[in-house]
Amino acid sequence: MDTLNPGAYDLTRNVHRITLYNTISAEQRHRRNKPRLYLHLDMNCFYAQVEQVSYDLQGLPLVVGGWRKPDGTPRGIVATSSYEARKFGVKTGMSAFEAVQLCPYVVFMQVHYEKYQAISKQIREVLDRYAADVEGYSMDEYFLDLTFMIGHTEDELRRFGQRIKRELYEATALFCSVGIARSKTYAKLASDLVKPNGLTLVLDEAAERQLIHPLQLDEVWGIGSRRFARLEQAGLRTIGEAIAKGRGPFQKLFGAYFGRMLWETVCGLDRAIVADPPAHVPEEVTYMHTFSQWTTDPEAVRGEIIKSVRQLCYRMRGYNRRARRFSSYLRFQDESWRGVQIVFATAGLTNLDDYVTRTALQALMPVVQHYLRHGQRIRGFGISTLDLDASGQLELFFREDEKLRNLFRARDTVNNRYGFESLVIASSFDDVKGKTHFLDRS
Repeated sequence: MDTLNPGAYDLTRNVHRITLYNTISAEQRHRRNKPRLYLHLDMNCFYAQVEQVSYDLQGLPLVVGGWRKPDGTPRGIVATSSYEARKFGVKTGMSAFEAVQLCPYVVFMQVHYEKYQAISKQIREVLDRYAADVEGYSMDEYFLDLTFMIGHTEDELRRFGQRIKRELYEATALFCSVGIARSKTYAKLASDLVKPNGLTLVLDEAAERQLIHPLQLDEVWGIGSRRFARLEQAGLRTIGEAIAKGRGPFQKLFGAYFGRMLWETVCGLDRAIVADPPAHVPEEVTYMHTFSQWTTDPEAVRGEIIKSVRQLCYRMRGYNRRARRFSSYLRFQDESWRGVQIVFATAGLTNLDDYVTRTALQALMPVVQHYLRHGQRIRGFGISTLDLDASGQLELFFREDEKLRNLFRARDTVNNRYGFESLVIASSFDDVKGKTHFLDRS
C-alpha cells in the first residue's frame, strides 16, 4: 500500500482562476530580448456557448448557474451569461433573481464541469497542431508562441488566425476571438477588442498606438481596482499615458523592481514564456458553498461541513501540504448576508479528512445549533486553511495514523482515475438539497 501512486489530482475542479502574473514574474520571462509574436485565443462565453450548442439554444439569452423553482421563482448565482443576456445587463456574480428582472425570458442552465473539460481538451488538441508552444491559461483561454512566423505578412497572419478559428468551429461548433501581437499582454488585450468571434492583429507601433494605447490601465494584468486608483491619483489612466510618463511613476508607487516589471508589461515589453506553468501552490486553500436556498436543518449543515472538509483536504493532498489551523464561515440568510467566522485547530498538521472533520464538527455544530435556536437560517458555508506547511516533518505530540493515510491514498487513486465522486462517504449526502452552484476561488 505504501507504494500506491494516487496519480494526478484535479486541482482546478470548480476553481475559478482569477489572476496570474505570468508576464510580470521574472521566472516566466525569456532572458533574451528578441522580437517575438504571440496569439491569444478566448472561447467567448465558453460555458454559456457550450450549453447553447448542446441544447440548440443559439441566439437566446442564457445564464449558466441559475434555475427556476417549480413555481417559477429564480434561484442561484450567475456563473456566466451569453452575449444575448449580457446585452440586457446580466453579469457574472449577480443573483438569478436580478437576472430575471433585467431579462424575464432568460434561459437558466446548470454548470456541467465534465462537459466543459472534455471540450477544452478538444480545443487543446486542435491548437497543438498549430504551434509547438501552447499554454492553457484556463479551460477557455490559450496562448500560442508564433515567433516562428515573424517575417510573414499581415495577410498571411490573418489567414493563419482565421484557419485556427475555422478548425475550432468545425471541431466544437464554438466561436472564439483571437488576438495576435508582439507581446503576450497585448495579444490578450487584442483578443478582447472584438467580441464575439473577432480577429485583431496588432503588429507594429502604429497599430499599438491606435488600438492599445487608449485602453484603461486596469485592463492590464496585475492592475486591479486598488492599483488603478493609485495610478489615477498620479494622473495615469490609459496605457498611452503610462508609456508617455515613463517607468518613474510606477516605481514610485509600486517599488523599484515590481514597478519596473509592471510598467514593462503595460508597455508591451514583456518577454513572457508560453508554456503550461508549473502547478501553482496557493498561500491558502479555500472552499465556499452558497446553498440553493436557506436551511434550518442542523443535519444538512453537518453534511455540508463534511463535504467542504473533503474538498479542502483533497486539494491539500494534491498540493502536498498540511495545515493545523482553519477558518470557517457560516453565512446567514438575511438582507445583509452577514455571517459568523469560527477558527479551529486540529491536534497537529494534517490533510486527512477524518482529523479535520472531527475537530470542525466539535467546534462548529454547537455554533450552528445556537444560531438555529435563535431563528437564523443558514445559506452557506466556507472553510479555508490559515497555515499551510510544506516541510513534511514529524511532530513530537501528533502523528497521523498510517493505516488511515493509506486509506485516503487508495481513495484518491480511485477518484483521480474514475472521477471525484467515485468514492464518497455516506455522511456527505446529508447536505442541503438543491441545484446549487458554487465557485471556489484560489
